[in-house]
Amino acid sequence: MKKLEAVIFDMDGVLFDTERMSCECCFEAAKQLGLTLAEEAVYGGCGRNEASLRRHIMETEEPWYPNGTFPYEKYRERFMALFQESLERELPIKKGVRELLEYLKEKQIKTAIASSTKGPLVRKHLERAGLSGYFQEIVSGDMVEKSKPEPDIYLKACEAVGVLPENAMGIEDSFNGIRAVAAAGMTAVMVPDMVQPDEEIRQIYDYCVQDLLEVKELIELNGI
Repeated sequence: MKKLEAVIFDMDGVLFDTERMSCECCFEAAKQLGLTLAEEAVYGGCGRNEASLRRHIMETEEPWYPNGTFPYEKYRERFMALFQESLERELPIKKGVRELLEYLKEKQIKTAIASSTKGPLVRKHLERAGLSGYFQEIVSGDMVEKSKPEPDIYLKACEAVGVLPENAMGIEDSFNGIRAVAAAGMTAVMVPDMVQPDEEIRQIYDYCVQDLLEVKELIELNGI
């Protein structure tokens, strides 16, 4: 990286502790419907947009539900109801979010969101948490054709804030997200949430930290 000009954030699992809530609701929805749901169907779906997630779940569930018989629409409807109930109760912010955003604002480093979540929900979450004013741009999953792990959403976010990918950092918690950041040619920083990095992911990311406070320290110490 020549000079850090922008930091692009994933949302779920990075800014908000919603990835954990989402996964819990996935398993609960399947349980209530009496469905078999593989862990890979849930954790491997992290970071994907709606279309990509549907394909992933249908493919993963094929051994138990051959010929595309997994009742995805019924499952998704139950999941969304449970997830919405959870969000109405709380929207937990991850450690170090405000501190890092204030630091980036002070240093005049551009910021944007690159989330597979649909745009209206991204904006709703940011407004509710009082974080909207920190981000110059929002690129959501419904704005790109190819989902993470493809780099499209990060390339679009870099373009939106007017920086080259090599001068930008992407912060992610999921495997698919880290793959997308790296494929975009950005500095890839992983803040693990639901799953710890495996050997493949350790070969891909540039840095791995425990929380966003450590991202702030990383930027300060490395002068990037």
